[in-house]
Amino acid sequence: MIAKRTDLAGTCDRPFNNLLRRLNAADYELIAPHLAVVDADASDLLYNPGDDVQIVHFPCGPSLASYMVANEDGRDVETILVGREGAVGGIVSQGFLPAYTRITVKFGGPFVRLPISRLDAAKLKSISVRNIFARYADCMLAQIFQSTACNAIHSIEQRAAKWIISAMERTNGNGVVPLTHEQLSTLLGVGRSYTSRMIQSFKAEGVLDTRRGAIVIRDPDKLKLRSCLCNEAVKDHFEEVLRGVYPSEDNPAN
Repeated sequence: MIAKRTDLAGTCDRPFNNLLRRLNAADYELIAPHLAVVDADASDLLYNPGDDVQIVHFPCGPSLASYMVANEDGRDVETILVGREGAVGGIVSQGFLPAYTRITVKFGGPFVRLPISRLDAAKLKSISVRNIFARYADCMLAQIFQSTACNAIHSIEQRAAKWIISAMERTNGNGVVPLTHEQLSTLLGVGRSYTSRMIQSFKAEGVLDTRRGAIVIRDPDKLKLRSCLCNEAVKDHFEEVLRGVYPSEDNPAN
């Protein structure tokens, strides 16, 4: 359940979202009075396909949101994860914007909410606000392109390693990823039994272990060797377009 915690207006510290922290002081003040932080639980629904997108959601700290596309067989397939490097919902569009995908909370925690109308007003007042959100939209598009290519050419094992690394970088960075077998199956678009067999293979090789509701990474180097390079390509693009925004070892989640 999404529950409002407090209003951020008048506070000195910015929320732990790298995109918001990328704004200069004057630009941040344009939206600061309209930001509100909420606590969200895993699986909370942010948008369904066709919903009128009226709120931008900024994941903070270890929180994660995911875009899910429904298929004709009734399954949802995950396309990209969004953590504290970005936001979901109405990043560049103005006016009526129906959601195309289902957007849910993957890992619960704090999210900052901002009405689309307030973001649009800030864009009208500041070219640098428009520039930053346009650059972020470019980075998000790069993620989608890379995800499409990854699904087409890489093995399920490579993609699994990529998703686990991607989730680790965006959450706490300590090698424990709050990812269940079922959630990983959804990310990969495969059955849970196949995912369980693959996890057992990783465990036998000493790459990772599992605990209730989480994956524990035992050997990050081995995991990287099992992964494709899609995650690195996305990170490189972020660094070119929005330097310092993508999560790294220097700015771990808290």
